[in-house]
Amino acid sequence: MPKAQLQYLSDELQKLREQKLYQKLRVLEGEQLPVARFDGREVINLSSNNYLGLTTHPRLKARAIEAIEKYGVGSGAVRSIAGTMTIHLALEEKIARFKQVEAAVVFQSGFTANAGTVAAILSREDIIISDELNHASIIDGCRLSRAEIKVFPHKDVAACETILREIASRPGRKLLITDGVFSMDGDIAPLPELAALAEKYGCIMMLDDAHASGVLGRNGRGTVDHFNLHGRVDIQVGTLSKAIGALGGYVGSTRDAIEFLYHRARPFLFSTSHPPSVAATCLAAFEILEEEPQLIERLWGNTRFFKAGLKKLGFNTGMSETPITPVIVGDAALAHEFSRQLFEQGVFAQSIGFPTVPQGKARIRTIVTATHTRDQLSRALSILESVAKKLRIT
Repeated sequence: MPKAQLQYLSDELQKLREQKLYQKLRVLEGEQLPVARFDGREVINLSSNNYLGLTTHPRLKARAIEAIEKYGVGSGAVRSIAGTMTIHLALEEKIARFKQVEAAVVFQSGFTANAGTVAAILSREDIIISDELNHASIIDGCRLSRAEIKVFPHKDVAACETILREIASRPGRKLLITDGVFSMDGDIAPLPELAALAEKYGCIMMLDDAHASGVLGRNGRGTVDHFNLHGRVDIQVGTLSKAIGALGGYVGSTRDAIEFLYHRARPFLFSTSHPPSVAATCLAAFEILEEEPQLIERLWGNTRFFKAGLKKLGFNTGMSETPITPVIVGDAALAHEFSRQLFEQGVFAQSIGFPTVPQGKARIRTIVTATHTRDQLSRALSILESVAKKLRIT
């Protein structure tokens, strides 16, 4: 029985069960593969961010083992005291060259990279202009900064400029921030137009490129490279946890901006640095991006095949332009039931509802990878069709 002080949490959980919105965590029982074993069942895995299949790449595994033998299993300290190792600096230099920025710093996660950076560089005298569908880590960073927050409708460049025009004469720094690829809808930000607005109105331009790194641009260099905007985005945030296949986040910017984060970004200052094995796997992953562009080509080939199949079946996939492809259902309880029955039939496609997405826009989110076979994707489409008809979704 819960303590009286925590009873309200049990009550809230019961409400979720009654509304058929309660979800149990799926447990992976082996490697993160295109067909994987969750909760004792072999399923086609359409819920992983492992875009290029690097979580199980032999080179990454070998590098991790080598690093453990050479450096041990942990760094033993925060970066600002005794936890900065040569392998951390090598990774940051590798990222800076790859992203074509002066310098980079690695954080413990993409979430802390976003939240820690925004909170560090702004204060209550400043103003943030943010897309309404930006990631939760951006939203939290904005709140932590105590700056005033102005939100513009999703990808609405004209509305963004209206806000910038209205605040142009106000004191304080202005930060214009957007995702590169939006994590729930799979669409791409209008970065050229936003970068032009940032230049016009003297804003810091910041980009969260978590779902674009390893996916868009030459060799997966991301949204900035996709639009050829090098030098026009002041701060780029990326992740090491998705296409890179390991764990962590990073920020790329000017040398001085990175040095400032060394001194003021709280997640950097107060979290133990990456285990050397993780840093080593990330280094190997960036080497693979540079040497094996066919992985990204395979990812996009599978993406086009799967999207065409969903469209043929009549599913609403919203605005997706990337391997993230939502199947929008609307009602959250129906989306959760759709996901549950798909799992029973052999497809793991996670349902997403409020507050992750707006009310009335619940969906299952599908993500294909470079390592799915066409037979696996065809089988998944067949199961999606069958379950959707049973539930009268299509």
